[in-house]
Amino acid sequence: MRKTLGALACAALLLSGCSSLEGTGDTGFVSGDGTVHAVKAVDRASPVELSGKDLDGKALDIAALRGKPAVVVVWGSWCGPCVAEAPDVVAAAKQLDGRASFVGINLRDASTAEALAYERKYDVPYPSFYSPDGEAMLKFPGTLGPRSIPAFVVLDGEGRIAASILGKLPSTRTLVDLVEDVDG
Repeated sequence: MRKTLGALACAALLLSGCSSLEGTGDTGFVSGDGTVHAVKAVDRASPVELSGKDLDGKALDIAALRGKPAVVVVWGSWCGPCVAEAPDVVAAAKQLDGRASFVGINLRDASTAEALAYERKYDVPYPSFYSPDGEAMLKFPGTLGPRSIPAFVVLDGEGRIAASILGKLPSTRTLVDLVEDVDG
């Protein structure tokens, strides 16, 4: 009996560490620590292919952003870190206007109304893909997972992943510098 209870307790401990939401706590998302990861030009993979609908239901294609760097912002109106960093992200988009494009991926908002309210509140100057199920994230294998939020991916002018930040944006300057390094 004692052996059986001990074996069951051991199995319970081992199984408690296994979960598809490992590391998410009760948030249901995985947020990194804001570390910047750059990819050398020679190591960049094929261009990212992503098309779908924006928050207004209009067609949106990331290929239309090629020719200059583009920043992909992963966000949700329900995400505390996303709300906190919104002014910095908007400031970076305005500072880089004309030199880089921005596009968002809105995750897990139950409706576009919530996401549009967020965009109005923070005066977000760029469109966002509506991806409540996180499917858009699958277009960034090895960089983003379906629960990586907030996150930023910088694409070079050819549409290839050049850098990423997983987690809350450290500062406006960090994102601007990262884009300028890719552009330069």
